[in-house]
Amino acid sequence: MLRRAVPAAVTQAGIDPSDVIGIATDFTACTMVPVLEDGTPLNEVAGFALDPHAYVKLWKHHAAQGQADRITALAAARGEPWLARYGGLISSEWEFAKGLQLLEDAPATYAAMWKFVEAADWIVWRLGGHYVRNACTAGYKGIYQDGAYPSRDYLAALNPGFVDFVDAKLAHHIGELGSVAGHLTDEASGWTGLPVGIPVAVGNVDAHVSAPAAAVTHPGAMVAIMGTSTCHVMSGSTLAEVPGMCGVVDGGIVPGLMGYEAGQSGVGDIFGWFTERAVPGEYAAAARARGQSLHEHLTELAATQPIGAHGLIALDWWSGNRSVLVDHDLSGLIVGLTLATRAEDIYRALLESTAYGARMIVDTFNDSGVPVTEFVVAGGLAKNPLLMQIYADVLNLPLSVVTSTQGPALGSAIHAAVAAGAYPDIRAAAAAMGGRDVGAYQPIPDNVARYAALYAEYRALHDHFGRGGTEVMRRLKAIRRAARG
Repeated sequence: MLRRAVPAAVTQAGIDPSDVIGIATDFTACTMVPVLEDGTPLNEVAGFALDPHAYVKLWKHHAAQGQADRITALAAARGEPWLARYGGLISSEWEFAKGLQLLEDAPATYAAMWKFVEAADWIVWRLGGHYVRNACTAGYKGIYQDGAYPSRDYLAALNPGFVDFVDAKLAHHIGELGSVAGHLTDEASGWTGLPVGIPVAVGNVDAHVSAPAAAVTHPGAMVAIMGTSTCHVMSGSTLAEVPGMCGVVDGGIVPGLMGYEAGQSGVGDIFGWFTERAVPGEYAAAARARGQSLHEHLTELAATQPIGAHGLIALDWWSGNRSVLVDHDLSGLIVGLTLATRAEDIYRALLESTAYGARMIVDTFNDSGVPVTEFVVAGGLAKNPLLMQIYADVLNLPLSVVTSTQGPALGSAIHAAVAAGAYPDIRAAAAAMGGRDVGAYQPIPDNVARYAALYAEYRALHDHFGRGGTEVMRRLKAIRRAARG
């Protein structure tokens, strides 16, 4: 990919490669790669090609929910101080849950790997020749707080074989954001066509790196990177405990501020599932006749509806719940279906459900003393004006849009510029290079009132199915697992 993407980007930009002074990358997290000491992924090692645990575990690998539940329960029982920094719940998407699952389900694979590496850091390692863990994923995904990981005593209580996980499989030098992890090697220069020796910045997460791309380096603005899933990041001037947040890390986004993260496990993936699996063929034919994508056609139809006219409420848990329940055994739900329900009705209800999920997050931050005064959108879904207006109305907040169509790439470029010395720090680089269309979508008072009533129904369903009213979703998942062997 580096051999194709970087030269193509340079060509498309019409620049001289020799003018590039630094390079930085970002990656979805927590995406983990088991590797040998030379960086070779374990799935490329003889004898491991058919072992699924030797391959990359993507961020949306949720098979470690049982391990995540045990990690949380033990930390709560022991009063581990770091648990509150993660909203009281540890996700199955993160390093410790995935590592514990690897140990317990594939102990030989676990023993064979040298380190369990974030893909963000693996890419930087390939480019710059040095393995450096980035402070962002170490803090948010690796339970690294106040200079320490969870103790050996705690790890041994989880599983005696897990006692050395931090020391043997995880811990390594941690690089601060915007600093230099290495310099472009001869080999990587050959891949990319960029000058040998230019600084390679410490890795980062695609979501967190988007905040400076939006010129958001101050408290109060929540940046939502909306794609297949949504990650919500914001900075605050004080440390607060926000239930169900993905984490709070000192300097995790911008140095000198507490960086907060929350998220929704499925957003664009939900819309994609519906169009691929559940829309009658006549809609696809109509879209082709109009020269539209199926998404564009359904959006156009849904936009003509008065708010609430479809009579539906959906829960946005088709890939589980990341925030604020942190439970990937939860599942999707649509209430109000009738024989008169049309595809555009369901499509709009699904759009709205993700906005309700975002409001749950915003409300939880506000209630916890971390006020959200502006909602900023980056990512591909910002191109849908109906979705953006729904969010502004449901949230009752001005909604801003990152001016770059490639927010994470710009954010990485900002970090590369800092690593290369073009700017003294991330704030200065963000002010010069980043930007957003402030208040591009404003809440419409009548829409806000209508959505407030629907959101109340969403909250009632959210709490009933997610907070103990019924365990039916978890029971159904268990039945499905048993049936599939």
